[in-house]
Amino acid sequence: MQMTLETLGQLERRLHVAVPIEQIEGEVQKRLARLAKTVKVAGFRPGKVPLKMVAQQYGPQVRSDVITDTVQSSLNDAIRAQNLRVAGYPRIEPKQAAADDQFEFSAVFEVYPEITLGDLSGIKVMRPVADVGAADVEHTLDILRQQNVRYELVERSARSKDRAMVDFSGKIDGVEFPGGQAKNFAITIGAGRMLPEFDDALTGMAAGETKTFTLVFPPDYHGGEVAGKTAAFSLTVHSVSAPLLPEIDAEFARKFGIASGSIDELRTEITANLTLELKRKIEAALKQQVMQALRSASQLVTPRSLVDLEAENLWRRTAEEMKQRGARDSDLPTSADIFRPQAEERVALGLILNEIVRVNLLHPKPEQIRALVAEAAQSYEQPDAVIRWHYEKPERLNDFEAAAVEHNVIEWALGRAQVEDQAMTFSALMEPEPASAGANEATQTTRDKAEP
Repeated sequence: MQMTLETLGQLERRLHVAVPIEQIEGEVQKRLARLAKTVKVAGFRPGKVPLKMVAQQYGPQVRSDVITDTVQSSLNDAIRAQNLRVAGYPRIEPKQAAADDQFEFSAVFEVYPEITLGDLSGIKVMRPVADVGAADVEHTLDILRQQNVRYELVERSARSKDRAMVDFSGKIDGVEFPGGQAKNFAITIGAGRMLPEFDDALTGMAAGETKTFTLVFPPDYHGGEVAGKTAAFSLTVHSVSAPLLPEIDAEFARKFGIASGSIDELRTEITANLTLELKRKIEAALKQQVMQALRSASQLVTPRSLVDLEAENLWRRTAEEMKQRGARDSDLPTSADIFRPQAEERVALGLILNEIVRVNLLHPKPEQIRALVAEAAQSYEQPDAVIRWHYEKPERLNDFEAAAVEHNVIEWALGRAQVEDQAMTFSALMEPEPASAGANEATQTTRDKAEP
């Protein structure tokens, strides 16, 4: 086998490979001979089919298979011989004017870049420091109560937090528009799921009353066909119900998996969940700062092939998620190009992390991965079963292995950067998430345990 390497750009290479024709023909004959021992042809006993007949019937496919295998194997051998680290997938180009006694082809590909890791000693990282307080636990209890609210019919006009069953119909320029009509539709005043004009119109209305009002759809409204337009609505109230929050008692505690009904045990579990969420939030804040520092301090050229693959993956994943949420085809991103900037950053950061791990031997240890799996399993009623499930197939540990690598890199970086503690409250650290979002996430474990 002969090979020559050509440099086309910073990362792009063309590898020319030539394989003797006799090598390919020899392999073709070997495969045909093996095939002749097993192939079935009418009129011949197994193993007695003439080789010439086998070659006539199966020769083209066998030769095609041999050429494909030869390209792959010889390319792999050439890449190893040249000590190349190939990024992405090579593009194979057959040589048109090849020598009669040679099978020649070229492979065009990119190689992984040289990465210059920056000095982190001048980088400042702010580490949030916070504790879970009694007020945070009580606030979470209140959220759990609101998530389990019941509604009771009342004979009065509607007010904030009430739920009204309504009919409504909207028109633009006197014509009804899609999505602008509903019957027996529940609206909770102040919940934020409807435009504010609906809440304003409903407030003070009683069962049996009808009202008309107008609203202007926001310019960025998700329903693009009505964005920025003025609509006239007719609104009829069928009933008004007031919220009834459950008492914090033994029954309430049992609903969230506390078999004893102890409110103190419920508070203890909430504290543990909030503490775990706080830990994750702090880790996320540190990760964001460290990743930004590593990206800005390091120098590299990102392989275009890897960026293209990542942009394609982001495009397909986004489109699939949007479809699952009910998006129409016309609302889906039309190409992967809009994801290229994000893809380039993700590829660059991934290469930087891999280089740091390789140079500093930061590969995850089995006990690290198991600890992460065990931590995640605590969110379920049977943690041991969850742990066993993850270890049944190696691929189920991929996310935990990646998390362990990130943890090792972050710890490595924090040991070299200037780290300053920043005292914060639990609620402030959870911002800028929507009000109570942090507590909602932290109590997901509690809610999960309450569900069958």
